[in-house]
Amino acid sequence: MAETREEEAMSAEASGFSDLSDSEFLDLDDTQESSTSPSKPGPSSELPGKDGKLISLPKWKRGLDVSSPMERFHLKYLYVTDLCTQNWCEQQMVYGKELPDFLTPEKSAVLGTGASIHLARELEVHDLVTVPVTTKEDAWAIKFLNILSMIPTLQSEGRIREFPVFGEVEDVLLVGVIDELHYTARGELELAELKTRRHPVLPLDVQKKKDRFQVSLYKYIFDAMVQGKVTAASLIHHTKLHAEKPLGPSVLRHAQQGGFSVKSLGDLMELVFLSLTLCDLPVIDILKIEYIHQETATVLGTEIVAFEETEVRSKVQHYMAYWMGHREPQGVDVEEAWKCRTCNYADICEWRKSCSLPNSTLESQAKKAK
Repeated sequence: MAETREEEAMSAEASGFSDLSDSEFLDLDDTQESSTSPSKPGPSSELPGKDGKLISLPKWKRGLDVSSPMERFHLKYLYVTDLCTQNWCEQQMVYGKELPDFLTPEKSAVLGTGASIHLARELEVHDLVTVPVTTKEDAWAIKFLNILSMIPTLQSEGRIREFPVFGEVEDVLLVGVIDELHYTARGELELAELKTRRHPVLPLDVQKKKDRFQVSLYKYIFDAMVQGKVTAASLIHHTKLHAEKPLGPSVLRHAQQGGFSVKSLGDLMELVFLSLTLCDLPVIDILKIEYIHQETATVLGTEIVAFEETEVRSKVQHYMAYWMGHREPQGVDVEEAWKCRTCNYADICEWRKSCSLPNSTLESQAKKAK
């Protein structure tokens, strides 16, 4: 399996992000887009950064700004984990977009440990080859080459890890990475999602809800891919990729080593969608989440998730309404105000101030959550 040099992990332990997939990565073009300063900043608040220096946080003049968050943050598509962070706290997710470089040392350490565990598992089933890329077309080409190599591996060996998925949901392109796909002894295709935990305890049910939502979204997108519902035209429309653009020399060499005679991204896309159509891969039958203690690698527990398509679509529609600019971001309900205790943005949170939540309320809610 190939990887690019421009990948960055997207999740961290603190503030509700502990159990998001450690295998969600940013591509070359996304690191540039998502870190671009939004287009219409207004007055700002300030937060202490990693080095103790103050970081300015824009406060949007939403009454005057007619652009949608997709436009404001210069996003062509979203990650599955974007919607999962909305499931935890949408307002926190927005602050994360507004401060893309804000990451505490504690979160960095958790992120690194979780990524190491995922990498060790990935190396159990295939080697990693680093391929230098210089364009967004090259970065997507690596995704496509990985898919082309993984499909026959899954069919012949019955197990693959870090499978890229993408598809249009509610007129927005969603991208993600499935931790593991394998066939059970009964021949069912099972998705296994690994969640690492700092402490040797299972997460609260409210944390498990976003994990269930995440694997359900993966199934929704993967099933659409193997059923021929995802098209090259839709992908190009959202990503603004140039299908005719020649691939870089490093990517071409890697493709040739894999037995693929291609010249452009369009050649690869044609192979990928043809392969997905003719490979006879089934839809995902079972969704499983596995919780593991980071320090000891001890399995804390597993959970089988029932897929409820109607519920998934309803949540996606609600979350996408924010991204399309149809509503303002929302914070947590009073019953879940305990989440604010571990949030880096609690001191400047507009939602929390509008709800007038005193510290005593946060403390009592935290005790109830435990």
